[in-house]
Amino acid sequence: MKHLKEHLRNLNRIERKSYHPLIHEIHKNYAISHNTLFYIKEYGPHSNVPKTIIRESLKILLLASLIDTFGGLAVERVKDAFLSLLPLVILLPTLNDLLGDFATIVSGRFSTMLHEGVVGKSWSQSKPLRKLLAQILIVALFTGTLASSAALIISMLKGYALGYLLVVKIFFVVLADVALLVTILFFLTVVTGLYFYKRREDPNNFLITITTSVADFGNMIILAVLVSIFF
Repeated sequence: MKHLKEHLRNLNRIERKSYHPLIHEIHKNYAISHNTLFYIKEYGPHSNVPKTIIRESLKILLLASLIDTFGGLAVERVKDAFLSLLPLVILLPTLNDLLGDFATIVSGRFSTMLHEGVVGKSWSQSKPLRKLLAQILIVALFTGTLASSAALIISMLKGYALGYLLVVKIFFVVLADVALLVTILFFLTVVTGLYFYKRREDPNNFLITITTSVADFGNMIILAVLVSIFF
């Protein structure tokens, strides 16, 4: 216990926004979660917590608002076609939330892999990374299929006319959107995470903000392109 207290005091003195091997050492030796150690380091006695939260929240809100604005402009270009497709109108907020969740999962899992040394020098040959991509894609396509089915059923109950070709197009657009964006988010997470990790900064401070914002923006852009092509 004495050694643990000493380690935690040392952790408090580490510069904010930088990753230190001590985090993984304490996690491994004392079974304290990475999230707990992260908050001890970032928001210990050496930091002004309210000021830090407000400052960092403003950055996130401004970035998210700016990115969402560009995504909204893309949807505006196909507004008439998009609004005439009730299933896609129902699916848009669902897909935004779904893809944001996948971005958070991938970011968190990849950050943990970096801290644990699972990712080797050649990340493209990493079996855990390949497995993670395969798992995320399978789950994303499955949930995309469920969401599309639910949206089509709701549209039908609302009296919206559904033909066979329209149903096929809706499924194709949604699954293509999900598969493309999950793949983009995965590689964005890997490249960005490695960049910050090599700079001795903690990827947890950046990845979720970046990937969730790109998920919202990318979803609207890809949907706008697919709607303009197929409808």
